[in-house]
Amino acid sequence: MTEIRILPALSEIPAADWDACAAGGAARPEPFVSHAFLQALEEAGCARARTGWQPQHLVLDGPDGRPAAVAPAYLKSHSRGEYVFDHGWAEAYESAGGRYYPKVQAAVPFTPATGRRLLVRGDADEGALRETLGVGLVQLAKLRNASSVHVTFATEEEWEALAALGFLKRTDQQFHWVNEGYASYDDFLEALASRKRKALRKERREALANGIEIEWLTGADITEAAWDAFFAFYMDTGSRKWGSPYLNRAFFSLLGQRMADACLLVMAKRAGRYVAGALNLIGTDRLYGRYWGCIEHHPYLHFEVCYHQAVDFAIARGLKVVEAGAQGEHKLARGYLPRTTYSAHWIADAGLRRAVANYLERERAYVAQANEDLSALGPFRRGSAPEEVE
Repeated sequence: MTEIRILPALSEIPAADWDACAAGGAARPEPFVSHAFLQALEEAGCARARTGWQPQHLVLDGPDGRPAAVAPAYLKSHSRGEYVFDHGWAEAYESAGGRYYPKVQAAVPFTPATGRRLLVRGDADEGALRETLGVGLVQLAKLRNASSVHVTFATEEEWEALAALGFLKRTDQQFHWVNEGYASYDDFLEALASRKRKALRKERREALANGIEIEWLTGADITEAAWDAFFAFYMDTGSRKWGSPYLNRAFFSLLGQRMADACLLVMAKRAGRYVAGALNLIGTDRLYGRYWGCIEHHPYLHFEVCYHQAVDFAIARGLKVVEAGAQGEHKLARGYLPRTTYSAHWIADAGLRRAVANYLERERAYVAQANEDLSALGPFRRGSAPEEVE
């Protein structure tokens, strides 16, 4: 079991075989590493060589002839759509005469959500096969003459395993909301300091003050018309944030066709038409906030649609965590606390590796201190802040 296949397209592996590895020992995979999600990105043309995301997925077959382990991997010609920023490394290396691109990225494109990246079937030897995949990523980089390998938004366990193979360890910060078994949003508010509780109640009232109504759409309720409306929001906001949004309209249709039950559209309606919305993906025990957009601007509506409604949905569904995406200290006041995210980096050039290693040592210390400081500023009453969920 030492030969690894490289797939130039996810369509070359049956969905059931990929998902058996992506799920591990669970009943189903988390949405972002599922065959349906990753294949939709490729089929819609969002993750292809011409967009700088050339699929190079690793597959390790078991003795039964079925895939025992897989890894979503891409040959990258830029550093966009990753949310773990290495532009400075690239600029420094190329200024010194090196060639930073291509590089290998083991990740879910355009998705800053933590999850397994070295995907091992539930009945296989996870430790050994995870190590083999890690070595395989390095060999892939050498085969493609790539400067480096980047495994981003990995689990902490994978992060430690890759470090044992010589990968450099990096941390960053996100803000997550944790469900302590709340029966309702008001129940959650009771865990907050009085002043913070009053501020959030006022914020929610004002967000809906202009006759705005909120709808939750999931499963068969998500029509093509709903996707049309949401895509208009996505393009408006994405064009202002990134210049050129990463996803196209075809991707959202494929998402709706293949995994609508894992999608939640939180849509805001005023005077009979949708004016704003947010897309979330529903995981096994958590809700992942992804994209937001609007065509009308109303005070606090962004906070209502993206954060408060996500909390409402998580409570109603009994989900343990809401991951609201990358960055954003403004989430802290709304009950989302800082959590550490993990990535691992293998760099071929010894000089660049030393420089990055020195930088990451300082960065990890900064992230740890920032998490501690920000946690102390959270809105919870003393002793009421939730613990981190594994």
